[in-house]
Amino acid sequence: MADAPKAATPSEAIAGASGPEQGDAFRDSEAEYTLEYPATCPRCGHEVKTLKVARLLRTRVNFVSTLPRRGRVLMCPHCLTIVSAELTVT
Repeated sequence: MADAPKAATPSEAIAGASGPEQGDAFRDSEAEYTLEYPATCPRCGHEVKTLKVARLLRTRVNFVSTLPRRGRVLMCPHCLTIVSAELTVT
């Protein structure tokens, strides 16, 4: 019986995905934020001391949208799952 192919880790899956333009260098985040107190990732259970930030860019919409053209998401640095959080100006 043949072994099943090994599933790609989230980092490998993102790195293998083609970006908006071929030849773009892969970046796993735009920025990194340190938490004042460690937290636990709800998906992988790792203790998280930093969060990675990725930028969202609206690329296409088939209707008049009131949603912003840009945004940001925060991700666990271990499993790259998007976590619920808010970035504010202080």
